[in-house]
Amino acid sequence: MLDYRLVEAFAVVLEEKGFEKAARRLCITQSAVSQRIKQLEELHGQILLQRTNPPRPTEAGVSLLNHFVQVRHLEEDLLARSAQGNRDGFITLAIGINADSLAVWFLQAIQPFLADRRVVLELQVDDQDQTDRLLQQGKVLGCITTRSSPLQGCRVSSVGVMEYLLCCTPAFQRSWFPHGLTAAAAERAPAIRFNRKDGLNDLIFGRIFKVIPASSPTFFIPSTASFSDFVKSGLCYGVLPHQQAATLLEKGDLVDLAPGQRVRVALFWHCWNLRSEILDLFTRQLLAGANDILAAPAGRRSSGR
Repeated sequence: MLDYRLVEAFAVVLEEKGFEKAARRLCITQSAVSQRIKQLEELHGQILLQRTNPPRPTEAGVSLLNHFVQVRHLEEDLLARSAQGNRDGFITLAIGINADSLAVWFLQAIQPFLADRRVVLELQVDDQDQTDRLLQQGKVLGCITTRSSPLQGCRVSSVGVMEYLLCCTPAFQRSWFPHGLTAAAAERAPAIRFNRKDGLNDLIFGRIFKVIPASSPTFFIPSTASFSDFVKSGLCYGVLPHQQAATLLEKGDLVDLAPGQRVRVALFWHCWNLRSEILDLFTRQLLAGANDILAAPAGRRSSGR
């Protein structure tokens, strides 16, 4: 039988990224936190926490963290249903999400759910191809990702499709692409990417040129709002969500550098396969809300294991 007092100390050290902050949150001494984790490791007969800065879980520690996150959520869910008159009781849902979804459609999709319930969200933002790792590491209860196959112990549903266009200002096009979008021009012109994991430019280039042009001078701007501001300022060209670019294209503030070459990115919702009323309600609202906003994929599907 697990001693959840010890497991909680382990989880809080990881959440707070250190023993000192964990001690303050748990209202115990730093020495007591260390002792609890040592006891936990002795009970398990293996190291669970790498004493790095910040601390990181070992492979066995990841499994334990996953278990604790699920147990804690089920406990919160049970208390929320039993304590109907508890005005102070809020449930926290930790969700992994990509920046574009957060900026473009997420709040609109789930706002009705949040307005009717005492739920707060802890959003962890990462690239859409990486958010599933947050779920695997036990850091979130669910995530929005491009991965279509279900993770072990999780269920997955199709959310919808985000469409992206390669855009710049008319003046930028005249200066850098006077003869249209060519591989040579794409290599010379300053571009913008969200971060070094952002591969949307390459998806469009691969479709048009069949090869990826050499790296161009690139702004790396990890902010969706600032990202579009850089493109609108005429400093660079880049890939924007259709929902952000549509009005600017209609007004003539931006031009589509590659007409007919939109990138369609299918998104999926993964969550732990728990019997949780609040997680089920959140999932239903998320999928219904996204269905009203995003483009539909060829066929919606839901599966799990």
